[in-house]
Amino acid sequence: MKGFERLFENIGRYVFLQDDEKERITAVFEEQQIKRRQFLDQPGFVCNYRNYVVHGTFRSYYLDREGKEHTVQIAMDDWFVSDFYSYITQTPATLFVEALEDSTILRTTYDTIEPLCKEIHALSEYFRITTERAFAYSRKRALSNLSLNAEERFLELHERYPEMVRRVPQKVIASYLGMTPEFLSKIRKKISAKT
Repeated sequence: MKGFERLFENIGRYVFLQDDEKERITAVFEEQQIKRRQFLDQPGFVCNYRNYVVHGTFRSYYLDREGKEHTVQIAMDDWFVSDFYSYITQTPATLFVEALEDSTILRTTYDTIEPLCKEIHALSEYFRITTERAFAYSRKRALSNLSLNAEERFLELHERYPEMVRRVPQKVIASYLGMTPEFLSKIRKKISAKT
């Protein structure tokens, strides 16, 4: 039940839920153990699950025509992860969503949580607020990619998410920041030499 406590703490940061509403929400989520390198979503398949990360790390990425991986999201404890475009539109996914370490998630299906959002206003409001926040962060990240150099992008990520930089493989961080692992290694050495 610890996973549900964390989920309701997260929800409680934005909205208030009655005890009976929490019970109804608990009934539509199931806990799952996910192994490192296991996929939650893959291109060509519709994403039917909204996944809350109780503990673990995940990355969402796509492959370009040359087979190069581009990480578009990293998710950790207390975050949601899915191919959200596929989930929201119920069309085939374009992203791989992969566990970077053994993880625990709570997942619910589109067909069960969406009708519940219509019945529990606070739940609908919670998803609206968090979706808006995710969209705003996505815009900020896009602007950072356009306006900051590689070192500044890494420092911004490190300042905002130090745990991410510690737990996620350098190759994934580099892909997320739009650089090679070798270049990121040079940046980290340069920063270490300054301190």
